[in-house]
Amino acid sequence: MADKDNDPAAAWQAMFGEMSKGFTTLASQAMASPEIAKAVGQVGGATAEAQKQFGEMVEKYLAGLNLPTRAQMDDFGARLSAIEARLDQLTTAINQGRNTAATPKPPHAK
Repeated sequence: MADKDNDPAAAWQAMFGEMSKGFTTLASQAMASPEIAKAVGQVGGATAEAQKQFGEMVEKYLAGLNLPTRAQMDDFGARLSAIEARLDQLTTAINQGRNTAATPKPPHAK
């Protein structure tokens, strides 16, 4: 068994744990400040807008290449699943019809 006092991994883990605690404390104190919280909110809003614009740009690019977007592929997948489910229903109905037709009927008394 390794000696914990001489184990570099244990020392690294302890140092990282202490740094993490310090960072969490600093971040908590910073977010308590209204100015910092407002700035973080503005950055978050700007990031969301940038993601939206990037998504629109990618969609136009894919349309230019005549390739489907993710939303279109999801729609195709849903439609394909619905078609497969309907085919399963039809196959079951056909098999039931065949089984009914193949069952011998009792002779009728006259």
